[in-house]
Amino acid sequence: KHICNNYIKDAFKLSRELMILADEGEQSSIDDGCILLYSVIRDCAYRIKAEADREKTAHQNDGRWDD
Repeated sequence: KHICNNYIKDAFKLSRELMILADEGEQSSIDDGCILLYSVIRDCAYRIKAEADREKTAHQNDGRWDD
């Protein structure tokens, strides 16, 4: 079993949690600064997920991904 796969899976979880935070935070935003903050958080979540997807695919292609 490849321990690094666990970190990739954790990155997926983190991106999901950040997306939820951005959605919930944006709903309760009271000014433009808050909206900007949650937009940045959402952008980071998508970037983390995209990189995790790339690494997962690379590990799958190399036979290092444990399902």
